[in-house]
Amino acid sequence: METQAVGREVSARWTAALVLTTVGTFVGWYGPLQILLAKQADMIAPLSKENLLALVAALGAICSMVANPVWGALSDRTTGRWGRRTPWVVGGSLAGAGGLAVLSQAASTTGMIIGWCLVQIALNAPLAALSAAIPDQVPVSRRGVVGGWFGLAQTVGVMAGTGLAIAGGTIAGGYLVCAAVVVLGALPFALTREDPALECPSGPLLRGFVINPRRYPDFGWAWLTRFLMNLGNAIALLYLLYFLDDAVGLDDPDGGVFILTALYALALVATVVLAGAWSDRAGSRRVFVAVSGSVMAAASVLLALSPTWPGAVVAALVLGVGFGAYTAVDFALVTQVLPADADRGKDLGLVNIANTLPQVLAPAIAAPVVRSLGGYPVLYSVAAAVGLLGAVLVFRIRSVR
Repeated sequence: METQAVGREVSARWTAALVLTTVGTFVGWYGPLQILLAKQADMIAPLSKENLLALVAALGAICSMVANPVWGALSDRTTGRWGRRTPWVVGGSLAGAGGLAVLSQAASTTGMIIGWCLVQIALNAPLAALSAAIPDQVPVSRRGVVGGWFGLAQTVGVMAGTGLAIAGGTIAGGYLVCAAVVVLGALPFALTREDPALECPSGPLLRGFVINPRRYPDFGWAWLTRFLMNLGNAIALLYLLYFLDDAVGLDDPDGGVFILTALYALALVATVVLAGAWSDRAGSRRVFVAVSGSVMAAASVLLALSPTWPGAVVAALVLGVGFGAYTAVDFALVTQVLPADADRGKDLGLVNIANTLPQVLAPAIAAPVVRSLGGYPVLYSVAAAVGLLGAVLVFRIRSVR
């Protein structure tokens, strides 16, 4: 468990650099995910664009699940004048920009797959390094608020990536603008030069990817809690466009999704840092995770019971409040149950699988529910039940209040 003490408070300069670099990384992900990949799929295969987009996204998600813990483990073992995490932030950002450049020229299914898989593999290097840098340098008593800034940066990156993808004018232009921001975003963290040398893990690299939950039960429960929370959230958001079109009967479902996404993001931004700071002052994490999970479940229940536009607006705000609080506090909690200080990058990479795997599983769960098992009321009831289960299971973690 977490034992290695951090000897100083991190500077505001270091936190600002972490935020700016995280924003740049998420621009590289979400400019394509929100706008560019869908447009490119429509250009390449207009009659089967949904299938092409699903294929590209699924393969990219698989690459992401594998890459994150691998990059984290390699950064754990890195020594040298540039520090432990910085080389992976810079190298991954440059390679990710290269992947975006490949996508800007892609005119076939193969080109899209190669480009997007390269982006996913590469950008997981800075994500793994930045995630691990927080427990490397931030005292436990400050991880809630810094985790909140980390979550805020991710949300800003999503919004900025969407805007920049549109501002690029063309598909190729959008990819190149995002690539430039990814490279520029790596500079603040690299220039801090605050990346201390720490103990490196020993033993074979591959053996460390198997963690026995019986030996480290709190890590296992933390992983399962995060998986269930993210699965409930993914199920709730997956068919939002179709829900507004088919169940709500909204005249402009595309515009409705944009409005709900903006409201969700604003609510998340309003709570993510506040909740993290509050949990630091209270000295507790589990109750914050449980309450935020219950709030997220309430949003899904509202969609199940009130398939109306006003109901969807309220649900988006409630979901944003809950997920914002959850994002900051859960990250702080997870950093306190890692099996070993020396393996933080790898272990956080394994935890990040709990973020990505639900994106792969959600379609397999949601599709039969919507088609054959009761439609959207049942779908959102399932989302609520899954998230609520995660909120309850957080109390199985014993080593953190």
